[in-house]
Amino acid sequence: MIDLNAHLFIDKLTSRGEGMAKGPVFVPFALPGEEVLAEVDGERGRLIEVLKPSPDRVAAPCPHFSACGGCAVQTLAPDAYAEWKRGLVVDALRHAGVSAEVAPLRAAWGAGRRRATFHARFDFRGRARVGFMEARSHTIFELDACPILAPEMAGAVAAAREIAEKLAQNEKPLDLVVTGARTGLDVDVRGCGKLDFHTEQALVAVAQKLDLARISNHGIVLIERRAPEILSGRAVVTPPPGSFLQATAAGEEILTSVVVEALAGAKKCADLFSGSGAFALRLAEKADVFCVENDAAALNACLRAARNTQGLRGVKGEARDLFVRPLLPAELEKFDAVVFDPPRAGAEAQARELARSTVPKIAAASCNAQTFARDAKTLVAGGYVLESVIPVDQFLYSPHVELIGIFASDARAKRKKRRLLG
Repeated sequence: MIDLNAHLFIDKLTSRGEGMAKGPVFVPFALPGEEVLAEVDGERGRLIEVLKPSPDRVAAPCPHFSACGGCAVQTLAPDAYAEWKRGLVVDALRHAGVSAEVAPLRAAWGAGRRRATFHARFDFRGRARVGFMEARSHTIFELDACPILAPEMAGAVAAAREIAEKLAQNEKPLDLVVTGARTGLDVDVRGCGKLDFHTEQALVAVAQKLDLARISNHGIVLIERRAPEILSGRAVVTPPPGSFLQATAAGEEILTSVVVEALAGAKKCADLFSGSGAFALRLAEKADVFCVENDAAALNACLRAARNTQGLRGVKGEARDLFVRPLLPAELEKFDAVVFDPPRAGAEAQARELARSTVPKIAAASCNAQTFARDAKTLVAGGYVLESVIPVDQFLYSPHVELIGIFASDARAKRKKRRLLG
């Protein structure tokens, strides 16, 4: 039954950035401590009016907030916002039974997002609607600009719209992954399937008209007018189309600086789930680095960048699926430090092998507090001490939080475990 005029008291802000009242009832855009009027349908509430606002409520910086679903939390004051995001990490560790001091949240949005995925849908006339999804909906919220995008992303929305219009005849939902490289926009189109020659040429013409650096279809390059270059430390990387990239340049700089500092003194490092080498290319200024990454194109981009950068130590690599074939203790024993940065699913299999290893120092980067906590529990059970946890906020106004955990081997605990295991 739908209650059109439910009077609710908001107890907390959830990990999705929604206000939660008893029931539970989840109300987007409501804040803890507020009394609100909402339309309630089961566990879902739609905010109608804030009857008693939180003292932490501020004006949203974007006029599209609450209509566009790209941001979950814009009306929470900065200090409360930072504590909420830090709390997401604290709660995940507590639920996993892992004890660790969590540092204050480090702001890492810098100049803004250097990558965004725009969605495109077509109406019955073939007109393209391009933008982000509306909140709790698959309907497109059209926009011309977004305040959380970096200056390098200027023109990204217009480019996505013009590309989508050339694909209207396919009538398929599209995702357009746009990256603001220092040499121009890099666009990877997904969802349209294989294109005929005429349509490919139409997209090439758009790239030339808009001066795009590169345009690809499902990772297959249609035209590369300039290499889309990303700075990674002193190295210049050309990532493959749509491959993993930290969302902001500032975020990459903070995450990598924490790892480089934590692993200082190491001479042989392994970078697992290495992507295009954000960690490896910085660690290689002082250490030999062995990269392991399932995406061969991303790995090759890292190795190519290392070869073209003067002053780096040796960077080698192997294309390998660490979910299926994690590095084993015998392979890990030659390294005196390891960094791993897996996808949201975490590194469950690799964490088990690391826990059995003798690697003195481990840095774990993560974009998912829950899977990080699970993997941290495995490492601690294997004789590692979680020395520090640093949450990093590069996804401004979203419920997503990055973090770095630094682990040191507890030699005594490891010897005891080996004795118990025989």
